[in-house]
Amino acid sequence: MTSVSEDVLQLETRVAATPATVFPLISTADGIARWFGSSVDFDAKPGGTLRVDINGRDVARGEVVELVEPERVVFTFGWEGDTHPVPAGSTRVEITLTVDGDGTLITLRHSGLTAEQAKDHKEGWDHYLPRLLEAAEGRDPGKDPWSEPSEEMK
Repeated sequence: MTSVSEDVLQLETRVAATPATVFPLISTADGIARWFGSSVDFDAKPGGTLRVDINGRDVARGEVVELVEPERVVFTFGWEGDTHPVPAGSTRVEITLTVDGDGTLITLRHSGLTAEQAKDHKEGWDHYLPRLLEAAEGRDPGKDPWSEPSEEMK
């Protein structure tokens, strides 16, 4: 399920893994790097830094707001540099893990976006959430095709 309202993009997906299995993938640098970005710095405490280098050009940066194991991670989010309309740390991402039978419902809520920004970020989360599911279910999501700069970026 996906919903967009005012300044909130919300995506939900179910994974065949427990919250305890999924949580390290959203709360540690090594876990995040398995599915999101080519290089990750993540200081897992409130006030800690989040920095995800996607491809050597696009770098997401924010600050950890909340960690509740194994249920929830909240961080600010945006992009380094002058070329992105969403400045580093200017939006908020909340990832909530809820037991759903023998699996987990993952709810990603990204707030603080304009309608156009929500559309762009939905495309990004639609790319990365399936990679998270692959990792959570014990499979290798493989090399991220977005981890290399495209020809127009070079």
